[in-house]
Amino acid sequence: MARGSGSHLSRSQRRTLDAICDTFAPGSVELGVPDQVVELARLNPSVSDGELRALLAFFTLRSFARRPRARRERVLVAWCDSRLAARRAAFQALRKGVLLSFYSHEHQQQRIGYPGKLGPPPTPREPRITITQARDLDCDVCVVGSGAGGGVAAAVLAQAGLDVVVLEAGPAVSEADFVGDELDAYRRFYWGAAAATTADGGIGLLTGECLGGTTTVNWTTAFRTPDALRREWGGPFLDEGFTRSLDAVCERSGVSTDYNTPSTRDAIMRRGLESLGWHVAPMPRNVRACDQGTVCGYCGFGCQLGAKQSTLVTWLEDAHAAGARIVVEVRAERVRVEHGRATGVDARTRRGEPVSVRARAIVVACGALRTPELLLRSGLRNANVGRHLHLHPVTGVSALFDEEVRPWAGTTQALYSDEHADLEGGYGLKYETGPIHPGVLIVFSPWRGAAASDSLIAELPRLSGVGILVRDRGSGEVRVSRRGRLTVRYRLAEDDVRRVRVGVEGAARILEAAGAKRVYSAHARTLSYEPGPGRRDRFLAEVDREGFEPGRCGFFSFHHLGSARLGASPRESACSWDGETWDVRGLYVMDGSSFPSASGVNPMITIEAIAHLNASRLAAAMT
Repeated sequence: MARGSGSHLSRSQRRTLDAICDTFAPGSVELGVPDQVVELARLNPSVSDGELRALLAFFTLRSFARRPRARRERVLVAWCDSRLAARRAAFQALRKGVLLSFYSHEHQQQRIGYPGKLGPPPTPREPRITITQARDLDCDVCVVGSGAGGGVAAAVLAQAGLDVVVLEAGPAVSEADFVGDELDAYRRFYWGAAAATTADGGIGLLTGECLGGTTTVNWTTAFRTPDALRREWGGPFLDEGFTRSLDAVCERSGVSTDYNTPSTRDAIMRRGLESLGWHVAPMPRNVRACDQGTVCGYCGFGCQLGAKQSTLVTWLEDAHAAGARIVVEVRAERVRVEHGRATGVDARTRRGEPVSVRARAIVVACGALRTPELLLRSGLRNANVGRHLHLHPVTGVSALFDEEVRPWAGTTQALYSDEHADLEGGYGLKYETGPIHPGVLIVFSPWRGAAASDSLIAELPRLSGVGILVRDRGSGEVRVSRRGRLTVRYRLAEDDVRRVRVGVEGAARILEAAGAKRVYSAHARTLSYEPGPGRRDRFLAEVDREGFEPGRCGFFSFHHLGSARLGASPRESACSWDGETWDVRGLYVMDGSSFPSASGVNPMITIEAIAHLNASRLAAAMT
């Protein structure tokens, strides 16, 4: 995969980068923001070194650095509003990198009223997992990935008496590592420093890359697989065996609604929902002894209390206790196949050293972006590998309140609404809220000039928001280029856009009913209104004119699904119902890739249940 290094910038390109940073956020150069932007570009899998240098060369040739500030701002805004999606994507990448870096500095955080990082936990538990040194290994089953699918599969297989090796591309982590520093967490615990996007830049792609995978950094939302979805998917999802697996993973993961003290954000959302007479319910969460306070709001950077029942503190500990060997900072490059059967994994450490694992069976659980990449690199030719990718695209509506909200604090997600969960044939959206740290606000806010942007971000302590999570009927694909670069192609389908539009109106109504003083969309242009007669209608007319094309509105995806889906035949799926690929015997997929369609609910528990069911079947076949 190509990664941008930015380490070979010419002097003129560096002056241009300095000018770009200083235009987005005056004072950036003195804080070292350009160096931070270069580092983020190096880590970002969506940006190559050549692309970064070409972009800076383009600006350099147009003497950007020598222009007065007002002219530089107009140039950047013109890129933001360009008819060319590539220019809009470049603008957004630069904007996010600069502002995220700028507001990572303590002085800037204090100035906007944000308390910054938590600091080290006072009494962290000692790590409970001993890491195995990266070297050539032999085992019964090699599990690639340690998140919701890989962690559960490793535990089930090891507890059945099988010799299991787990390969994790990210670092080993424990509670002592979770200091609540937003930018540091993105760099250390997320794939691509949380900067990866779809090919057109339209949707940010968030996924964990550390021991425990995304379960280590997610927001603890733990919905069971809806009964209607089980009927839609059919096959083993209708069986009692899947119900037992759901029960097992919910029990081990501590799923309940016992730790649901609403944050101020949740209280605002509930106030609006109840005023409208709309559905609202407690959020099921996988936590035990959660503080539901300040620390909880930093859960997306790792839970320093150990309250979040991620695979890091549950299934991986179980696997380790049963004898599984866990190897970190090793990326699988290819599954070895001999005579149509998987026989091992070729991998490489972060230092570039080769590692070979021989195994009787391989479980791939890298997530729905990296799993199809590995399968494609391994020579699988089934047409469904990499296709049918669903993203549960998320946008949001934010609002300014008279009261102090402190949106970074409190329970991550205590409440949700299914008021519009079924708009058409089981497809709709969920309303949820979540912690808003500076980087989150930056993603979903406009930039029309440095002063206006800074003024909005300085309102962070009084801002709240409602997230709109769409069950997408449309789909995209994961592909690997001839040069080996991972590409994610995805565009919102027309009917999914209609559901997004319903959600924007619904979220605006919720916040307005809760007492908002000003409501904002997540568009690149500043679209906002103060509640009053006819004003929401005018706001929504502006939303319709602006639309939701790539770069026009902020979207992120926390859930990646379906890119190696299960099914009854190779014509419609990449894997059989038990997770074995149609192309290669002994090669199994047990993660979000396996979903037959988008689930419409946060997918962690469904992923774990699929892994539990199919790992149990695999264990029975191998013992």
